[in-house]
Amino acid sequence: MPYRTLNADEVSRYLSLTRADIDQLVKAGTIPFEQRGGRLVFRKAEIDAWASQRILTLSGQPLADFHRNSSPQARMPRPHEPILPGLLQHEGLATELTAKTRASVVRDLAALADRTGLVCDLPGLVASLLAREELCPTAMPGGVAFLHPRQVQPDLFLDSFLIFGRTIQPIHFGAPDGQPTRLFFLLCCQDDRLHLHTLARLCMMMQKADLSETLLNAADGAAVHAALLAAEQVVIQVPAR
Repeated sequence: MPYRTLNADEVSRYLSLTRADIDQLVKAGTIPFEQRGGRLVFRKAEIDAWASQRILTLSGQPLADFHRNSSPQARMPRPHEPILPGLLQHEGLATELTAKTRASVVRDLAALADRTGLVCDLPGLVASLLAREELCPTAMPGGVAFLHPRQVQPDLFLDSFLIFGRTIQPIHFGAPDGQPTRLFFLLCCQDDRLHLHTLARLCMMMQKADLSETLLNAADGAAVHAALLAAEQVVIQVPAR
């Protein structure tokens, strides 16, 4: 429901933050909100985009805390439970993408997703991904990007999935360190809470496990698949303190 609004307590629970955290973010003007008759109102679509971008900037304990606290919201009984085996398909892994521009890598990843048979509206998916990148790039330092639709749109695909693509040449994708990107993930979830939790896990994998070099040197999609599942196990077997 893209036009749904939340109050302060609801957005606190949704983002796995305390009410004091929300009040501080509002005071600093760093979270999107509106004032309606003295009440704080948060548009869910704006909060989803803000939360995704916030996760991409987290590291260390704050990222681990969000990952742990968002587990119940994602309807997962335990935070140390694998997600990737249910999201990754071998058809959705490619190690020699020929894309040379931001738009072409988006189209290539969407076409790769279409090969899984889960995409219902390929042009719609491409448009949503491009809109998300226009809003704010999803590239991170270290040569990796985590693409996702601008908002959760279950009508675009039949089930949640994760796509991986490695480009032959580096692409400037808007990373904050100004460096180009070769490793691209496309995350599409039918549930917004699962999206945020999985995005946090992927970020933890790239930051905690020595994964970038392994993915850059992986011989083929099968090697990528094995490396990602192994990296997830490293993350989920080490509880955050």
